[in-house]
Amino acid sequence: MTELGVLIVDDEPLARARLARQLEGLQRCTLLGEAADAEAALVQVEVLDPDLVLMDIEMPGDSGLVLAEKLSAREHPPAMIFCTAHDEFALPAFATAATGYLLKPVAREQLAAAIDKLQRLSKPQRRVAATGKVGESPRPQIKAVSRRGVELLPVDTIRCLIADSKYVVAHHDGGETILDESLKDLEREFGDTFVRVHRNALVSRHFIAGLSRDSGGYRVMLSGSEQRPQVSRRLLPTIRELVEELGR
Repeated sequence: MTELGVLIVDDEPLARARLARQLEGLQRCTLLGEAADAEAALVQVEVLDPDLVLMDIEMPGDSGLVLAEKLSAREHPPAMIFCTAHDEFALPAFATAATGYLLKPVAREQLAAAIDKLQRLSKPQRRVAATGKVGESPRPQIKAVSRRGVELLPVDTIRCLIADSKYVVAHHDGGETILDESLKDLEREFGDTFVRVHRNALVSRHFIAGLSRDSGGYRVMLSGSEQRPQVSRRLLPTIRELVEELGR
């Protein structure tokens, strides 16, 4: 089973400390960070890219239910387990795509069972997230408008696609080209060619040369390019499998 990176969100320091202690006794779980409210949690999710968020429901500011809705709207949302003292929120909690609902004080056995269930489901979910939906007839070229006019960029020359603010930058044989299309739409159409390695990056399967590791984590090496897109913790098992398959 794959190790999960966990973020704890609760406005009570003692509740956060208790969950942290419970996690220490569980294998294949790493505590990435903590947040005391929904606003701080959104920042932490952006920075840490956790696989799982353990969250309370009643907190100052946005509730855990509102936070869950915001997380669910992300392109690649983390799994969510509610840890609360209120059983009356169970129905609306599961309406937010939560994978678990535990009542405080959370017992280690309950937490372990909920996480074990999540880990058994996580691998196929990551695979779907990484490959996306394949379009019926993807274009052989992508149109890009620049100061030079309209360019037709051959898809088979693109090493990777990196989301940068409002745009997506295609790194290819001739350099870099800004595309006026979202990474999600490109993934949906060209899922046979590109695989997602991070929330902001797709790489061409045809140019993957291996994985490297630095202080920031794992990166994909691409032949013919100096770009080394970072691999998110959530997608690393899928990318490792792909690299092994390509090396056979």
